[in-house]
Amino acid sequence: MDDLAATNSTGGGDADDQRGADSGQLPGGRARPKTDKSEATRALILETAMRLFQERGYEKTTMRAIASEAGVSVGNAYYYFSAKEFLIQGFYDRMTHDHAADARRRMAHTRDFSERLQIALLSWLDTAEPYHEFAAQFFRTAADPTSSLSPFSDESHPARATAVELFRDVLTGSELAPKLDAELVELLPDVLWLYLMVVVLYWVFDRTPEAERTREFVRRSTPMTARVINLSRYRVFRPIVRDAKGLIQDFILPTIGKTAVK
Repeated sequence: MDDLAATNSTGGGDADDQRGADSGQLPGGRARPKTDKSEATRALILETAMRLFQERGYEKTTMRAIASEAGVSVGNAYYYFSAKEFLIQGFYDRMTHDHAADARRRMAHTRDFSERLQIALLSWLDTAEPYHEFAAQFFRTAADPTSSLSPFSDESHPARATAVELFRDVLTGSELAPKLDAELVELLPDVLWLYLMVVVLYWVFDRTPEAERTREFVRRSTPMTARVINLSRYRVFRPIVRDAKGLIQDFILPTIGKTAVK
């Protein structure tokens, strides 16, 4: 087990990094970088941790080993990530940004909602694939509803907000958005993020090569999802849509923390 007293150690640490401690933390025990140098140090620690998790497994990788491989003091490692599990939050943040950038690039050529949704989900699978081997550890941590590392927690708001904004782009950049009720358009990005969470859960337990079964699930379920959403614009379905919006607002969005629509 790592020596927790090392959190007070500054031996070998960068002076700029230590001065940054006064600036506070990001949610989830992550230090807020103040300079390019401190941002580079934080990124190095996270990259090193991800590599060691892949090589040795999450449980066998200690903060001391991560610090040693990254060439920083143990105190510096704890400064940026107050415990090993908070590296998962850093992983969420980085992967979410990588996913959003990749998905936007891929779907730039189409306005078809079904195709854009499928691209966004498959892009997530491609972005996450290198980390599939230790995804189960992430899931065990995130599945605890009291954990600050849960994707539903307030601490996970930055990564979740990035993902919800991507799904807003999926919808508003499509030909379908102008045809839908404006209130539904406002609610759907959060619901589509929940759809992604279902895909993630399936992916965690998928042991087929390159998660092909999850990919097939996405390819088959996205056209059906698009058809259901498309039907909501017809008058005969409006009472059902109103009921669905009520359920979403009253029971689903309150569980998603700060991204919930007021």
